[in-house]
Amino acid sequence: MLYLIGLGLGDARDITVKGLEIVRSCSRVYLEAYTSLLTVGKEVLEEFYGRELIIAEREMVEQEADEILKDAADNDIAFLVVGDPFGATTHSDLILRAVKAGIQYHVVHNASILNAVGCCGLQLYNFGETVSIVFWTQTWKPESFYDKIKRNRQTGVHTLCLLDIKVKEQSLENLMRGKKIFEPPRFMSVNQAAEQLLEIIENRRDKGEELALTEETLCVGLARVGSKNQKIAVATLQQMVKEDLGDPLHSLIITGHMHPMEIEMLKLFAVDSSSFNQLITLDGSTYYS
Repeated sequence: MLYLIGLGLGDARDITVKGLEIVRSCSRVYLEAYTSLLTVGKEVLEEFYGRELIIAEREMVEQEADEILKDAADNDIAFLVVGDPFGATTHSDLILRAVKAGIQYHVVHNASILNAVGCCGLQLYNFGETVSIVFWTQTWKPESFYDKIKRNRQTGVHTLCLLDIKVKEQSLENLMRGKKIFEPPRFMSVNQAAEQLLEIIENRRDKGEELALTEETLCVGLARVGSKNQKIAVATLQQMVKEDLGDPLHSLIITGHMHPMEIEMLKLFAVDSSSFNQLITLDGSTYYS
């Protein structure tokens, strides 16, 4: 059996009781280490679980999945995922490979950023399509995530923006030369995401386009959701550029139309509570009756 087990968002203790029992009984235990991360390292997890963990990096999961599935028809293999196992399409691919190989699978779910964002007070059923904001380079500055945010804003729903993670990535130069030299890990902050969105806004403004959001659009920055030191900040997109939310992982929400209760909840985390109501007016957000 192949077990895909969600670890939640905080630390080693966020695994479910069912998940922990399975981990302790499996022949091999893999830890997926590139779509997200916990606030504790591999050694802490091994001590708590009482098991040695095999790090499964992107290359292994996407190109060497047979290594993970080896002997899974006769032995129990665990594949651990920060958050919920279905938080990334890569894990669906692993299941499809297992089924094709005649291997049974079982999923143990857990909290993920997709539902934990409710901690800021925005109601989950008022969210639209989730988008990913990627790191720009000097020669590559995609804007497709802005267009998805625009569609959400036009229908009045909120947008959860998942921010880029670069773990064990190669530079273009090293990739072309076949050198397995990896860049230092990078985790996008809400500041960087806000800066990129502001640049797109300026580009679209120069083209005379009707803007989906502006510098005054109300946003929610979240950091380390699910941990003891999680942080939430509600501010305009312009203000978010300077907000220090500390260590990763960060997420950003672009608000849509808001229910009065959502607004009252956001006030709890407002960077500038004295001008919060004015910001709501400037943003043009409307209330549900």
